Amino acid sequence: MHPTQPKAITTYQPREYIQHLTPEPAVFPELLSVDAQQFFVGPVEQLYPRFTQAMPPARTTVHFLLHLTSGTAHLNIGNEAYTVGPGGVLLVRAGQVYAFQPGEVNTGFVCLFHDDLLPGAADAPAAFEFLHFWGQPLVQLPAPTAGFVEQLLRRLHAEHATHQLRYPVILRAYLAALLHELHRAYAADAPAPATAAATITTSFKQLVATSLRTTHRVSDYADRLCVSTNHLSKCVRRVTGKSPAKWIEGSIVLEAKVLLFQSAWSVGEIAEAVGMADASYFSRLFRKHTGLTPLEFRKRSGSS
Repeated sequence: MHPTQPKAITTYQPREYIQHLTPEPAVFPELLSVDAQQFFVGPVEQLYPRFTQAMPPARTTVHFLLHLTSGTAHLNIGNEAYTVGPGGVLLVRAGQVYAFQPGEVNTGFVCLFHDDLLPGAADAPAAFEFLHFWGQPLVQLPAPTAGFVEQLLRRLHAEHATHQLRYPVILRAYLAALLHELHRAYAADAPAPATAAATITTSFKQLVATSLRTTHRVSDYADRLCVSTNHLSKCVRRVTGKSPAKWIEGSIVLEAKVLLFQSAWSVGEIAEAVGMADASYFSRLFRKHTGLTPLEFRKRSGSS
């Protein structure tokens, strides 16, 4: 039986993420705790070796921050691939689809934090562009700032390891300092004021993220942005190097990957869930972007 409404992709709490997506959840006891659903920080070199298989595309309820002091790490965030090295910070906002591969050798810190742990309104996610969908997730820090960020993460780790969440005011203070250090580096590294093309492209990306299951035509997005289809295409291609149609297709495939892993739905049901009535066309599109049929992808991801 086909779903009557598109099914939302599951957004996991950290515990659920580990329980559903890793073969041996018991090797991550710190991420299964109640506290970890709100906050966690730990050395990446102690966590990464325990991931023994590729982590499929998924969403979580917490923001994910990765800061490296040595080595590199590769993550796919949405439709983009990112590499972070020493002195860099990679941020995945809560609700953003991301995936990564195991086997990388690096040192640094992973920090997970829920919006509820942020301080008052002045320090809410609205104050930090990098915690929004349209923000740039990769921040390269100048050497002094990288040192401050590492010290703050070490202090957060020591506080959390000793007291967990018993003193949230202290955690919030360190976390606020950390985010403001990142914000200052982010703002300093930001380009000149956005061009009209960049503004239109950002609005287009936001619309794709919220309207994908009902809107696939570039002309419909152009209408909603009050620009011509040709102008939208020129703007998006100039800013991203991709056409709007490629962005839409890539987003469809990404949503489908998550559903293929997280559900036992048929290909037809998943096609319907991502707004495509023709399952055969959906399968061709999926193969064009991944080199695999939907069922081959599901088999490789180990969810069948």
